[in-house]
Amino acid sequence: MRPLFIAAAVTLLGLGTAHAECTADVTDAFDLEPDGIVTLYACIEGQMAQQYASQGDSVGSQYRNWHVSSTRPAVAGPHGERFLQTFANDIAAEQYLKFEEEFNGMPVGSILAKESFTLKKGKAAVGPLFIMTKLAPGGAPEAGDWRYDALQPNGKVMGIKQSYCADCHLGYDYRDSLAYPIEEVRVGQ
Repeated sequence: MRPLFIAAAVTLLGLGTAHAECTADVTDAFDLEPDGIVTLYACIEGQMAQQYASQGDSVGSQYRNWHVSSTRPAVAGPHGERFLQTFANDIAAEQYLKFEEEFNGMPVGSILAKESFTLKKGKAAVGPLFIMTKLAPGGAPEAGDWRYDALQPNGKVMGIKQSYCADCHLGYDYRDSLAYPIEEVRVGQ
């Protein structure tokens, strides 16, 4: 196991907002061991929550009070080499947290928010907050009745093309377009 050195340096920016700089002794996300990922996440999670909420977006401001789906973030290929931690609102949680391989559909009003961060040259960087919202039948038939949104790391709404997300998620049509965290980090597994 490679040794992992995590450093947190806190500086004050702007109106007294704390900003943590989190580093690791590896440059490739896939080289981090689970305990290193947990340590890195502990360093950056407060910064992510603060930045996503900074523009007042309702999901960006509330998602941290929802149900977390994994014991730690994990790298998921379709979202690049980003570490993801998914949160489910109360409407989504009961069905989503079953991690069923096949089922009929998520309840209307389900929202999933996926925090993300990357490792660039050994430094953790906040990525987008990816958001999926289940719409009423017919609300977005070309996207499986899901609306895809994202917040930039600064909390501003990110312009995304619905088909960019839907094209991948529709590959999971047998479970209402849901991709889950990797199996070893799912809560309750």
